Amino acid sequence: MHSRRTLLYVPGDDRHKIEKALTLNVDCICMDMEDGVAPSRKPEALACIVAALQELDFGQSEKLVRINPVGSGLEADELAAVLPAHPDGIVIPKVENARQVAWVNEQIESVELAHGWPLHSIRLIVDVETARGILNLNEIASQPRLDAIIFGAEDFAADIGAMRTPEAWEVFHARSAVVIAAAAYGLQAIDMVSIDFKDIEKLRAESRFGAQLGYSGKQVIHPNQVAPVQEAFSPDQAAIEHAQRIVASFEASLKEGKGAYALDGNKMIDMPLVKAARAVLLRANAAKKKL
Repeated sequence: MHSRRTLLYVPGDDRHKIEKALTLNVDCICMDMEDGVAPSRKPEALACIVAALQELDFGQSEKLVRINPVGSGLEADELAAVLPAHPDGIVIPKVENARQVAWVNEQIESVELAHGWPLHSIRLIVDVETARGILNLNEIASQPRLDAIIFGAEDFAADIGAMRTPEAWEVFHARSAVVIAAAAYGLQAIDMVSIDFKDIEKLRAESRFGAQLGYSGKQVIHPNQVAPVQEAFSPDQAAIEHAQRIVASFEASLKEGKGAYALDGNKMIDMPLVKAARAVLLRANAAKKKL
């Protein structure tokens, strides 16, 4: 599992934007056939995505495909065309129940078996963005193959009739619920989109808060958002050094037969803090920070 996921959406019908995304050093490139593509352009998007998977080198970037929702009437043909090109993962939008996830899992597994690929070599990510999806998070998150849950704040707010505000308290409960469900089942949680892609300071603040809530990454919709989001979800040098001190001092205290102990004489260190420090170091390593 990736310890950080900056997920860039690219319209699936735009080969130029897909190729541009390859130059951005983004964690995940998600070629979209859903909201980012006009209904009349969906066939072109499908053909373009299949060609991109077959022809382009995505390097270290995870290559994902977002299909149309299960029940839209488009999903079966999209999976039949895309899966043989072996994307790294499939993103299912507007997931509201476990049956939708199970059906896609079955389609992926049949293609893996038919091609002799290792089972679970294609990941599954769900986008939860409705009231019903939030209420059913437990059954959704427990599904096999699932790798991450994305929170779709804009669709969720529209679904419940909330008015969007800069503070985003209207989606706070659902935003937290996604993190809790993901953590309970060992999944990643990917935070909401910041739709004003020109307001970088707002993006930084929103990203930092998402990281504080427990998200391990964020959706982005513009190249200018990539670097600020990656910075927010990567520990800085001060955080790395503090985590290293906690881990080193804890290991030394174990050798002395101690349990909880005071660091610098004023901060009690016990196992939850050590676990958090180790998580910081894992994120730093994933971000190729100097340790």
